[in-house]
Amino acid sequence: MWETTVDGRVLHFHLAGINNQNFIMRDDETGSWWQQVTGKAIFGPLQGKHLKPVFHDELTFATWKREESQGRVLRPDERVFARQEYETADWEQRMERVPVATLLQDESLGKRVLVVGITIKGSAKAYPFTALQKQNPIIDSVGGTPLVIVLGDDGKSVRAFDRAVDGHKREFFLKPNSSPLRLIDETGSEWDFTGLAVSGPLAGKTLTKIAVLEDYWFDWKTYNPKTAIYALGER
Repeated sequence: MWETTVDGRVLHFHLAGINNQNFIMRDDETGSWWQQVTGKAIFGPLQGKHLKPVFHDELTFATWKREESQGRVLRPDERVFARQEYETADWEQRMERVPVATLLQDESLGKRVLVVGITIKGSAKAYPFTALQKQNPIIDSVGGTPLVIVLGDDGKSVRAFDRAVDGHKREFFLKPNSSPLRLIDETGSEWDFTGLAVSGPLAGKTLTKIAVLEDYWFDWKTYNPKTAIYALGER
C-alpha cells in the first residue's frame, strides 16, 4: 500500500499491465510506470522515484472486523460487477498453476512457497509460513531490531512487532489454549494480537508494529536478492 503524493503532487494510478504476477501501475499525470511490489517508478519522467509506503496488516477479514467493528469496507463497483470483470473466488488457486517468469536459481525453497517477508534497515528475511505454523510465535531479529512474529488464532493472519519494551528485549510465549490468542512475557504480562499488554506488570504498554509482506518465495527473492531465510529453532 502506497501514498499517491510524490514531491507534493497527487498522482492518479491505473493498471497498465502485469509483470510476473505483479501489477504495473501507470500514473495519469506523467505517464510513469510503477511497480506494485516496490513502489518504484521503473519507466517514464519519474523513473527512480519511490512511493511512500502506508503501513498495512496481513489479516483475514474476520480478524480485522473483530478489531475494527465500525470499520468500513470498499464496496464492489456495480458496473464492473455487471460486466463480470472481477476475479473469481478461486483466483489464488488458479494462479498457483501459472508458470513464473524468473531467472531465480535459488532452490532453497520452492518457487511458490508462501513466506512472510520483513525488511528493516536494509536487511531482509523470509519466514516460511509453515515454520510459523509450527513455531508460534517466532522470536528473532532483523537489521538489529528484536522481533516477535505471531500467527493469529485464525491460522492465517500474521503480525510482527518490535519486542523491546522500555529498553528491554522481551521473550514471548503463546499462552496455551487461549482464545482469543494471548502471548505471555517473562514478567507474566499478557499481550493480545494487536500488541497491547492487557494484564500484568506491563498492562497498557503497546508493542511497535513491524510491516510484513506475505509473498511467494520467487517474488520475495527477486526483489530481495540478499534475503536470509529463517530456519526452525533459529535465534
